[in-house]
Amino acid sequence: MSLFIASLNSGSNGNCYYIGNDTEAILVDAGISCRETELRMARLGLSIQQVKAVFISHEHWDHIRGLPVLAKKYHLPVYITPQTMQQAGLYGKRLTTLPFQAHQPIQIGGLQITAFPKLHDAADPHSFIVSYNDVTVGILTDIGTCCDNVVEYFKKCQAVFLESNFDEVMLDKGGYPAYLKKRIRSMYGHLSNDQALELFRTCKSSDLTHVLLSHLSKNNNNPLLAKALFEAHAGDTEVIIASRDEPTAVFKISGSSVLI
Repeated sequence: MSLFIASLNSGSNGNCYYIGNDTEAILVDAGISCRETELRMARLGLSIQQVKAVFISHEHWDHIRGLPVLAKKYHLPVYITPQTMQQAGLYGKRLTTLPFQAHQPIQIGGLQITAFPKLHDAADPHSFIVSYNDVTVGILTDIGTCCDNVVEYFKKCQAVFLESNFDEVMLDKGGYPAYLKKRIRSMYGHLSNDQALELFRTCKSSDLTHVLLSHLSKNNNNPLLAKALFEAHAGDTEVIIASRDEPTAVFKISGSSVLI
């Protein structure tokens, strides 16, 4: 009774996360092209025929770019809030869309998906947990601050895609204009390595087996730096970088998680 998870891509150039059991799966966000989604899933040995729905966290382009083609080609229902739908400009795209309510679980086969509000500079942003029997995986990215919702749901997870977007020193010394640095650091921007680490260090469950550091900035972070920072506090939790250039491996999340 396990969940299988993989990041197909994670970063400002596109985000797409796979979570499934033996018979069905969902995607959270569809920010890479349909063709690239197909290629990356095939490379990992994942069947796109098992994908039963797409859940959209918010309207930014790096989360919806591949959605219209993917959803139409595979006749996938898209779970999305009306505000996100409006801001994404998806009305008139002839998609099968279904709304979701915060904190109200949705059942997709054996998978239970629960959305919750977060702070981010979008119309109606949400993050998700996906549960199957006694296993729960969180997809916690594009978060400006660790609000009560983030803390509550993070504590439930055996594995989590956790944003670790920027290093404070690199952002300070980098070439971004002041207004953009302020936006990134704001409570509606992104989590820094230090903010993500504080959540991880103080709130992780004793059975959190995998943390996949996600949405790393190309210009304001270093994967090796972020990974080393977390590994110093990880104990038995495996730390993986979710790349902006390629998919991760597929991980099997259960009582004792293993890479497959």
